Amino acid sequence: MTLFIRGNSFYAEIIRAGMKTSCLLLWMLLVASGEISGQQGQTELSSVVFEGSTAFPEDSLSRTVINRPTRCRTFLLAPFCALGLSFSVDKQFLNERELSSDMFRLQSYFSRRGYREAQIDTVITRSPDEPARLVFRISEGEPLRVASIEVRGASDIEGMEGLESFPLEEGEVLSSISLSSARDTLIERLENRGYPRADVITLSRRAKSDFYSTDVIFDVRPGSYAVFGPISLTGNSELSDSSIRKLLPFREGMEYSTAKTLEGQRNLFAIEMIQHVTIEEVVDPGSNTPDSVVPLQVRISEGEVHRMRAGFGWSTADCLNTESRWVSRNFMGGARRMQVRARLSNIMSETLYDPVCGQSGVGDFGGLNWLVSADFSQPRIFRGFSFASRLIFEKQSLQDVFVRKAVGLDLSLARLLNSDNSLTFSYRPQLTELEAAEIFFCTSFRVCRPDDISGLQDPNWLAPLGASVVRDRTNSLLNPSKGYQVLLDLEHASSITGSSFEYNRISTELGAYEELGGQQVLAARIRAGWVGSGNFNLSAGGVDVIHPQKRFYAGGANSVRGFAQNQLGSRVLTIDSPELLLSDPTTGVPPCTPEEIMALQCDANSLIDILFGTPRPTGGHMVIEGGLEYRVMLATRFQGAVFADFGRVWNTSELTDSGGLELTPGLGFRYLSPIGPIRIDVGYRFRDSSSLQVVTPQIRPFDPNKDQYDDKIRGLVNDNERIFNFVRMDDLALLDPKVTFGKTEGFSLSRFQLHLSIGQAF
Repeated sequence: MTLFIRGNSFYAEIIRAGMKTSCLLLWMLLVASGEISGQQGQTELSSVVFEGSTAFPEDSLSRTVINRPTRCRTFLLAPFCALGLSFSVDKQFLNERELSSDMFRLQSYFSRRGYREAQIDTVITRSPDEPARLVFRISEGEPLRVASIEVRGASDIEGMEGLESFPLEEGEVLSSISLSSARDTLIERLENRGYPRADVITLSRRAKSDFYSTDVIFDVRPGSYAVFGPISLTGNSELSDSSIRKLLPFREGMEYSTAKTLEGQRNLFAIEMIQHVTIEEVVDPGSNTPDSVVPLQVRISEGEVHRMRAGFGWSTADCLNTESRWVSRNFMGGARRMQVRARLSNIMSETLYDPVCGQSGVGDFGGLNWLVSADFSQPRIFRGFSFASRLIFEKQSLQDVFVRKAVGLDLSLARLLNSDNSLTFSYRPQLTELEAAEIFFCTSFRVCRPDDISGLQDPNWLAPLGASVVRDRTNSLLNPSKGYQVLLDLEHASSITGSSFEYNRISTELGAYEELGGQQVLAARIRAGWVGSGNFNLSAGGVDVIHPQKRFYAGGANSVRGFAQNQLGSRVLTIDSPELLLSDPTTGVPPCTPEEIMALQCDANSLIDILFGTPRPTGGHMVIEGGLEYRVMLATRFQGAVFADFGRVWNTSELTDSGGLELTPGLGFRYLSPIGPIRIDVGYRFRDSSSLQVVTPQIRPFDPNKDQYDDKIRGLVNDNERIFNFVRMDDLALLDPKVTFGKTEGFSLSRFQLHLSIGQAF
């Protein structure tokens, strides 16, 4: 992703944070030196223990009471805590005035959960010059259990005869929480079956057979059966009444359902132009509307119809970039949306490559990247599906892999199944042209002849059919701290879909987030994928080819962060033929002879790594990657992170390879901006050395009948020109054996990888 900065608020925030941090450090030093003592005469608590409880975990009980033990502020400060430095420790002191309240809170906690005979006592262990120990001794007693469940008064109502998916079962402990949940469930079911004014009275009586068992009775009072009444609209000026009513899943005269009103509210909120919406019953004490009719009023607050935005940014993967957008939120009426977008990236990548843009494309894989697109969407065209289309013109470079130009369409039908789940069907026909891909095709598919490579580089159709399912239960789009998200994506392309490339592709991703308290978050992610190749017709015959865009790559700011962009997985080394024929500066002996190159038996292991440059990724048929990340707030808007990523990319031919997953730990820093976390991550890879294939231009003997003298291979050896009686060919050669590339020592600064981007890694 790309970092966008507008105005000077970012720098102002950093200055303010710096001043706060300086004051905080000064305070820490004073505390550590003993010059600040705000808790004199109080008893420090070393631990708070709960004895005798087997029904509930200790961490749940600890959140119930006020008295808490002294602890390290975060595990990142554990070394300072071990040294006893006060700034790293969150000191807690015994609050004796809250002890009786804590005992009452615990007793209420147990009582609400069915343990009505629970007894609580406390023991405080003190010693001179040592922190105190607080023990809550708990006698749970025998819990009250459900002997039977009876629902009265609802047998004639469809769908109310059974207790499937009911939050209360016979034999379980009877808690006020489950009892209230069961009552709410019954009322909700009645409200969704035409009874908006239903009520349920909960009764309980001791079972005759067991003193600690009770019979639970739900007395249902449904009230009048009702239908939707007149539906009035207010607040809309740009959006027509008809376009709004199309988004409502209910009509006048339909059976009343609370779920339908909530669905209508979600549908309206999905329209970007609508800022706020409420759907509520019209209450008029003077009207003669019967209870069997529920009139509704839909109140809408609209936003601006047209919007234009522009910005610029920088990231390690895209270098300098700029983008502008124009959006119409009610294009031609009917809540249709039109967006025109233009984006430039890789700006000044050649000039800024070494200092700040080390992962962006340069040379044959660089130049200016651009994207021009026009997006149109139509909400709810049929059966709840929304239609979207996109026309794109783009040039995209993937560093050391390919440069792709494309023009095409992206057509999709999407449906929001409920508030958490969505389903999308897509068809994406694109006319694509690949440049600078000779190495890729030669190493990945053994297609090394210029004529065959040109057939793959020429404009070809890539036209996959796709389907994706998303389940999102996270609490935030930009910076989730709780919940989970699941994605499943399927693609198929063949001659039937109009594609020159044939393949089947599946990928899935799971992200989970858990709040640990104290503004700490534990996040986890795992991604897996597979793609199978199909036939592609060349002049020399068919070959199994997967389009480079559809292969899997790993490494980068949003992948395994110990590696540069796409540098994890299958890679190859490239070198020019003269480098193999000239003397090795370390040994004075040429690494190869012309005959060895032509026989593909040239051993280039004697050459130093710098002669090869950066290995070129080729992608793979399979991928698995993931990570675990611990996040903690350091100050207002500033967050620290500790992470460990893992991953691997395979080709089908490497399935038997014994190589394992790459593991890369690291540290991160975030600034929580309004547009998402601005992120700096530094990862470290334990392994840098790998055995890689070498690719070089093939050579042949000099032919005076068709070659010019200047065509001969030449180079400098000790400042003296050396001429070989051979010439380069357009064909590429895959040399054997492979070359060991990278440093092998135990620790190296070169194994650290820096990433700057926007948005959480996962």
